[in-house]
Amino acid sequence: MWEERAERARREIAALATDGLDLAALYTAALALVRQSVPFDQACWAGVDPETMVINSVTNWRPWPVTDEYAVRFAQSEYRGTEPNTFARLMLRPHPVARISDAPRSEVAGSVRINDLLRPLGLVHELRGAFRMDQSCWGVGSLFREGTADFSDREVEFLAAVTAALAAASRVAARARYRPWDRPDGPVIVLAGDRGELRAATPAATTWLRALEDRAPGRFGMVLYAVVAQAKASPAGTAKTRMRDADSGWVVLQASRLITGDDPGQMVVTVEPASTGQLLTLLLAAYGLTPREQEVCLEVLAGSAGADIATHLFISPHTVHDHLKSIFDKVGVGSRGELVARLSATG
Repeated sequence: MWEERAERARREIAALATDGLDLAALYTAALALVRQSVPFDQACWAGVDPETMVINSVTNWRPWPVTDEYAVRFAQSEYRGTEPNTFARLMLRPHPVARISDAPRSEVAGSVRINDLLRPLGLVHELRGAFRMDQSCWGVGSLFREGTADFSDREVEFLAAVTAALAAASRVAARARYRPWDRPDGPVIVLAGDRGELRAATPAATTWLRALEDRAPGRFGMVLYAVVAQAKASPAGTAKTRMRDADSGWVVLQASRLITGDDPGQMVVTVEPASTGQLLTLLLAAYGLTPREQEVCLEVLAGSAGADIATHLFISPHTVHDHLKSIFDKVGVGSRGELVARLSATG
């Protein structure tokens, strides 16, 4: 029965999350598990920043024979919102999975992703999913097939049944030990063209990019195209995402549209270490804390006593106690001191 296979897969994915794997290794292992029940010829899964839904890592099942042009067009099609089954749309559905064949014919006929990017590679069928938990999305992924056999209803149900487990595992990978950013000697700034292509970089950016490319080939390029595409689609002309660098430090990429100069379509992209607040927001969400629990936790980290927390948040001391108990359980600590140490720990 597919239900039994899905339950077994959920347990095995949960077990992978305790092995300390980074996201790429986690997704590679999880794809192998899913493939036992949902055969596919190619796959591409990506981590996303749960605050912005911008891709911050990419894991392919096998080498993906694509060019920079492919990556640029994919990012543009994904973030402009006109494609069928975009990940942003899937994240909002009760069941965050869908096939190409589920989409309206008019959308399929006009799809750049399907007609110009996938079919020329022989990838006829696609099954997409958003890895969502507690209304936050931590990853997304597509499975592809060649030939005439579409993904069956049971295979769709199987993937839907494991998306929450994949989201939970992705959260564990996000909170894995991190290292303080070893800031390069100078600002890390790149200039991207209208399509997201890298046109210029500061010396420090060149050094930083070389180290990241050695550690994770192709990661920055895909993230760059994604954040630029979202910035272009944003009325504010800016977008950002948190990602890991070559040394497992958390950094923030921010793309901003230029409004003066010879080419106003250009984007300036800055790379900065994640601030304490940006990192804490990510870690607290990764531990599954509710918005109110996050507020209580931030008060604890600021050194506030229980009575002060109650006053600041307009809740009773008893409610503060209940929130702290839940926070300790989720983070896996037994005291305020352990909580502070856990959230401040680096590898």
